[in-house]
Amino acid sequence: MNKKKILIFDDDTATLEVVSIIFKEIGYDVELAETVDNIISIVSVFSPDLILMDINIPMIGGIEATRLLKNHETYHSIPVIFVTAKNDIAQISSKASADGYLSKPFNIDELEEIVARLT
Repeated sequence: MNKKKILIFDDDTATLEVVSIIFKEIGYDVELAETVDNIISIVSVFSPDLILMDINIPMIGGIEATRLLKNHETYHSIPVIFVTAKNDIAQISSKASADGYLSKPFNIDELEEIVARLT
C-alpha cells in the first residue's frame, strides 16, 4: 500500500516540525516548504494527496497560492486545508476555495481528523 502524501506550506519552522512529526508517526509521507512561490512545481514533483497551507507565507501568500492550485487543470482537485491564526479564516477559506481550515493554535486531534477525512 502506498503512503498518503501531505505537503505542508508554513514559514514557521516550529509548526513545520511538529506537524511533520505527527503525520510521519501515523504513516504519512510528508514534504515541507517555507514558501509557496513555486507551488505548482513543488506539487508536480511531490504529487500530494492533501496540502496544509498557512495563509501568511512568503511571497505570494497562501490565498493566492491556493487560487493558483485550484485553477490549475491538473491539480485543482487536491484538497487544501488552511491552518492560520487569522480570525476570519472561514470566510477566507471559502473565497479561496480551500477544502477546510483550522485555527492556530490547533488541536492535534482535530488536525488528524480533518486530514483523515480529506485524504
